[in-house]
Amino acid sequence: MKKSLKIAIVTIGLFILAFGSFGIGLALGNTGNLLGPAIVRAEDQPEEFDVFWQVWQIAHRNFIDKDILDTTQLTYGAINGLIQALGDEGHTRFLTPEEVKQQRTNISGKFFGIGAQVGLEDGLPVIVAPFDGSPADEAGVQSGDIIIEVDGTDVTGLSLNETISMIRGEKGTEVVLTIFRPELNESLEISIIRDEIKVPAANWNMIPGTDVALIRLSQFSANLDDNLIESIKEAEAAGATKLIVDVRNNPGGLLEQAIKVTSEFLSEGNVLIQENADGSREPFPVRSGGVAPEVPIMVLINHGTASSSEIFAGAIQDHERGTVIGETSFGTGTVLRPFELEDGSALLLGTSQWLTADGRLIRKQGIEPDVVVELPIGSDIISPDDLEAMTVSELLASEDAQVLKALDLFGSLPQADLDAVEGQPQEMTVTK
Repeated sequence: MKKSLKIAIVTIGLFILAFGSFGIGLALGNTGNLLGPAIVRAEDQPEEFDVFWQVWQIAHRNFIDKDILDTTQLTYGAINGLIQALGDEGHTRFLTPEEVKQQRTNISGKFFGIGAQVGLEDGLPVIVAPFDGSPADEAGVQSGDIIIEVDGTDVTGLSLNETISMIRGEKGTEVVLTIFRPELNESLEISIIRDEIKVPAANWNMIPGTDVALIRLSQFSANLDDNLIESIKEAEAAGATKLIVDVRNNPGGLLEQAIKVTSEFLSEGNVLIQENADGSREPFPVRSGGVAPEVPIMVLINHGTASSSEIFAGAIQDHERGTVIGETSFGTGTVLRPFELEDGSALLLGTSQWLTADGRLIRKQGIEPDVVVELPIGSDIISPDDLEAMTVSELLASEDAQVLKALDLFGSLPQADLDAVEGQPQEMTVTK
């Protein structure tokens, strides 16, 4: 079957799969006798569970492949079906005991894989954002890519954790992703060599011909705020009077870091509001002592901007502290509470959701930019490392229209001296 036809079939089947996930959740959940218990309902058990046990019994008595009827795996399958039916795609999830250990490794900041955050969108595994300089980034993986196969195995019907487990592997080994890129309406095979993934934090550089520094926040990891403070101080020492803060393809991270980082640019008010399951709301105020509450800033976002980076962009927007430029962000905004289960597995359940300081919902909505600037598929975006050897002429010819728009709005877009001698360094003037 052609890849394009397969994609069409997968897309058409999304509604069926979504509906069916609840059925799966009901069909697979007892750890009792393989011959099937009698249907006895506990006092607090909904009567719909009669169907659950009925299917359990029918499957165990009549299914052709008895070796598949592993009660633990069937129970986990039932739980995953229930979780999928909640609709909190990419956030609320069930972890097996092995996946719990893997999660702890992730928190330590050292693991092997391709270096990209993977989430769920419309029931399919999708690249939220590749980490800067990661194997995925270097191989050309982009935010919004839908993962169809991993090493030739269809993953469109698997759980998110199962897909991630297949993508990860030993350092130096190859994994082949078959992805569908919606904007191009075509599927691609991308070969990636796994490596140790070191979660990046922040870096910066001066934009040539300007007094503007580009500060890139790659992920809201535990050391981001310290790195940001250091970057701001170094940029100001280098002559920066304005900042472009880039959170494009930033998959988010720690809420604590979102509060700290945002507070570096604000002097009062709230960073965000947390809404709990009972409807109560808890504000998280700006912390005093920010290092750049008065420095003019622009913030760059795109579809890969998610979670904590959306909190940051939303707060800057609500406080009218700076202009947000780019494309609508991903729309992730639930707070996960871990529940440890008796067999070593765990449930990460979305028990709260994030709102911006003005009460705007982030989940499934995203942050809309103040100034919309869309980049064509495959456009190269400027990173601080790129600026190290970039000339003004190369900057002005860049495909990164979002950075150029930020400079334009600052009144700091440089212009090359047309009278410069060919082959000689150009004299630059800055329009402010």
